[in-house]
Amino acid sequence: MDPARIRNFCIIAHIDHGKSTLADRLLEVTGTIPEREMTAQVLDTMDLEREKGVTIKASAVRMVYQAADGETYELNLIDTPGHVDFSYEVSRALAACEGALLVVDAFQGIEAQTLANLYLALEAGLEIIPVVNKIDLSSARPDEVAMELVDLLGGAPEEMLQVSAKEGINIQAVLEAVVRQVPPPSGRPDRPLRALIFDSHYDPYKGVVAYVRVVDGAVRKGEPLVLMSTGVGTEPIEVGVFTPGMHPTGRLGTGEVGYVATGLKTVQECRVGDTLTDADTPAPEPLPGYRPAKPMVFAGIYPTEAEDYNGLRDALEKLRLNDAALVFEPETSQALQFGFRCGFLGLFHMEIIQERLEREYGLDLIATAPSVAYQIVTTQGETLEVSSPADLPDPATIQEIREPWMQIQIFTPAEYIGPIMELMTRRRAEVGTTEYLDARRVVLHYRMPLAEMIVDLHDRLKSATRGYASLDYTFDGYRPGDLVKLDILVNKEPVDALALIVHRDQAYEKGSALVRKMKEVIPRQMFPVPIQAAIGGRIIARATVKALRKDVLAKCYGGDVTRKRKLLERQKAGKKRMKQFGRVTIPQEAFLAVLRLEGG
Repeated sequence: MDPARIRNFCIIAHIDHGKSTLADRLLEVTGTIPEREMTAQVLDTMDLEREKGVTIKASAVRMVYQAADGETYELNLIDTPGHVDFSYEVSRALAACEGALLVVDAFQGIEAQTLANLYLALEAGLEIIPVVNKIDLSSARPDEVAMELVDLLGGAPEEMLQVSAKEGINIQAVLEAVVRQVPPPSGRPDRPLRALIFDSHYDPYKGVVAYVRVVDGAVRKGEPLVLMSTGVGTEPIEVGVFTPGMHPTGRLGTGEVGYVATGLKTVQECRVGDTLTDADTPAPEPLPGYRPAKPMVFAGIYPTEAEDYNGLRDALEKLRLNDAALVFEPETSQALQFGFRCGFLGLFHMEIIQERLEREYGLDLIATAPSVAYQIVTTQGETLEVSSPADLPDPATIQEIREPWMQIQIFTPAEYIGPIMELMTRRRAEVGTTEYLDARRVVLHYRMPLAEMIVDLHDRLKSATRGYASLDYTFDGYRPGDLVKLDILVNKEPVDALALIVHRDQAYEKGSALVRKMKEVIPRQMFPVPIQAAIGGRIIARATVKALRKDVLAKCYGGDVTRKRKLLERQKAGKKRMKQFGRVTIPQEAFLAVLRLEGG
């Protein structure tokens, strides 16, 4: 198709503002999917996406639309996630587009991720089309929300499209706005091929399937290609477009979005952000790629059965094929044997990966408490990065420990400022500025350590504000802090998978809480099991799981008291011997107890 009649656009919004439903209506109105095959959230193909009601992976689809001017246009839509953990997926999708539909809920108005994604789109130089969705709700206030968008973006209130994706109201106007306002692709068909890989997935028959946006030139099936950053050559097995299933076309022209089945077997050879070019007439320079996603949260993932270790490694390799932000490396633990230290973008990302491993690959897993990456400055002046408390060097060699801090924006109704301030100050947050958006809504700015955020800040924020607050965060930098390693000893043996790095002021409180929880979840043995929390060699908290006691006197009906005494003495000696050699099996609940520590 003539590049002048191609429009590449994406949908960006805060989580749950109706992106996927709007995508459904666009597919319906353009006749891309027949009505009998239509399902809700048709682009959310993962079971997890449907269950949790959120988009996790960006997905692409081509639509053909007959506009009011009589011309036929090719519209390439990329549906993006809204959750803050998946903003790297959004940034990759934006690089493949020229325009973005900014969807805002007609009741909730502008939220934290609305702004975060809008700034990403503006940085990428995209044309923004504002859309006020859910005008069918009885509580909707579309005119007020349209004015919020006017204040944010400029323009006139009547330019803010008011739609209901659920009821299909005004969807045609959205398509017309895309055709009119989104600029056509600016690439040159006569130049050597340059195609940007913005996503990928693994197919057991076709190898790595790269999702590409062709910037210059054209891709044809069977013509040899080369990846510019790795130098790996490949001959495409299949070239096609998403409708939304994979539909082979044999060719992708300038400005088009589609897929190239490379036949490659490993993700290292076909990286997201790389540029595909012709092997015979390569382009002189690659397209600007993406900043690699930097994992912020780390956790150990171990199979419950040691023989599943190879299966876990293969599953992680396959997941990494279509999730560039997942990193992992092998690690061993005294308590849990062999597993992997994995890096995630956030706790929700970690939860999704764990569930995908268990469901899609049938694995039974144990995950350790999440921690963040700390910078250790040694007395020799070296700087080390440590993502596991077990990897901390000898305290005598540590000059300072630096922890990551985040900049946080909280959007909330004004009446909840008090509970939010109380919650944040308990978590070592520094108060920043307060901005009033209008008479009812406020943006609170804070800086706080990532370690205080990762477990349950989002849940507690929602509880404190009856679900009205929304949160966005960005990395601020590393700062030194008075941090110590909190060891947990079970039956006088340190369990490295339960160790934590905590602020010294919170060590006693967290140690006591953890010891109490561990006492509840560790099953009773035939001997008493001490559980201790320690900093260095100093025990700061202790609890004891009492021994199970077999009634050895059950067969004694009266009779000589010395016989009873002998039986009790023998039991006592047996327990003493058992305590020397006994092993305590630590259940999964014990590791979850670390997650559920009261954070304030």
